[in-house]
Amino acid sequence: MSDRPSTLRDLEASGYRSRTVRQEMRENLVARLRSGDDLFPGIIGFEDSVEPGIVNALLAGHDLILLGLRGQAKTRLLRALTSFLDPEIPYIVGTPLRDDPLAPVSPEGRRLVMEHGDDLPIAWLARDERYQEKLATPDVSMADLIGDIDPIKAAARGHSLLDEEAIAYGIIPRANRGLFAINELPDLSPRIQVALLNVMEERDVQIRGFPVRFPLDLMLVFSANPEDYTKRGNLITPLRDRIAAQVHTHYPRSLEDGMRITSQEAWTDRDGPRVIVPRIAHELIEEVANVARASEWVDQSSGVSARLTISLLEAVVSNAERRAYCTGADTAVVRLSDFFRATSAITGKIELVFEGEREGPEKVATALVGKAAACVFDRRFPDFFSQPDDEGSTYASLADHFKRGGEAVCDDGLEDGEASAELGMPGLTELVERYLGDLEPEATVFGKELVLEGLHQHSVLAREQAEHGPRYSDMVSRMFEDNFDPTGLNG
Repeated sequence: MSDRPSTLRDLEASGYRSRTVRQEMRENLVARLRSGDDLFPGIIGFEDSVEPGIVNALLAGHDLILLGLRGQAKTRLLRALTSFLDPEIPYIVGTPLRDDPLAPVSPEGRRLVMEHGDDLPIAWLARDERYQEKLATPDVSMADLIGDIDPIKAAARGHSLLDEEAIAYGIIPRANRGLFAINELPDLSPRIQVALLNVMEERDVQIRGFPVRFPLDLMLVFSANPEDYTKRGNLITPLRDRIAAQVHTHYPRSLEDGMRITSQEAWTDRDGPRVIVPRIAHELIEEVANVARASEWVDQSSGVSARLTISLLEAVVSNAERRAYCTGADTAVVRLSDFFRATSAITGKIELVFEGEREGPEKVATALVGKAAACVFDRRFPDFFSQPDDEGSTYASLADHFKRGGEAVCDDGLEDGEASAELGMPGLTELVERYLGDLEPEATVFGKELVLEGLHQHSVLAREQAEHGPRYSDMVSRMFEDNFDPTGLNG
């Protein structure tokens, strides 16, 4: 804005009034509450759980900590707090603490006001520049966060080492008049945690014995894993006591919320062939994460990040895209067999316990996809074993095909029409039409593969990984063959 005040005289004439960060955020929040605006655009599923706690903390002017497992949007929420700051605020040019022209706190700021008077030059600080963030690690030093004496700075300006202008401020003082976030707070060494006590309570700092007592104007926000925030964790009790608001985050509590988050964050709108992702594929992706969050092979104290579903969606789209390029098709539809080609998007996103490590990450990822497919299958199809044994069974024609030695290969390299024809065994199409009425017409192959995988998960069909994709055959016949794996972990 060209009409912004550029000197102290102009600023005073404009009627500008100073506010603390907490006052500023509170007043802006109140205005948005009254207008009914979305407080956290792009954050899904926290409206009635996490957001009220954050809003209450801001209204009360509290420092806050977000507690949650990885991939629960903690950092994104902290960064979104900048939207409650003013678009711009004035500051004194050349001051390390971005002093308020009407109330300077640093030695440099006070000196500049004395030197320039009403002609003091000022500049404007955007809200995004008022957010500072630090990942807590054991090697973070006092100088990094708080500051230290800088002998080179003192010598260059002709100051004594006992002069306050010889101080090189750390990242926390330099965040003055803004927000300062520390991710994974308990990972800070206890000595550094102690240094935060004064900042949080008295809003001042002490550097190398200097009794620096200027009031810092900032809001401190933190994130941590709940496991590290307990008595068994590394957070010192006095610091925990000073954090007024504690808000717990969580993974999506509904399938719909999870699907919306993944669709919003994943990169699927690409150049090249059109890739169609059926709704049932989105559902399966979320179920993979849900199954992993309950799996005995996965370390639940680490959590299963939402980045797993995002990466998995991008990977299965990529496999369908690769198929389109190879077959020369203009369109490709995501299939269940694409998921078995995309397990690398899962293996790097889960931490395994001993039993899982013993099985191997690739086998565990394959098993998670299978169990997730069983969840999707069970919501739509009747139980195979509850059906009558005669020809009246829903699965009679299909089961008979496999009992007679028939096989089914889900070749993820075939064009969609060819793949559907390859899975043309008796009864399979009828099952898809009867129980997947909401399936997109072009996603018939996905439906057929889901039936086969669902029957495998219920020990009706055996599955092995063939060269071009999963191969299904009769379970009873396979049991008498060598190298049969009843767990299904080997496919």
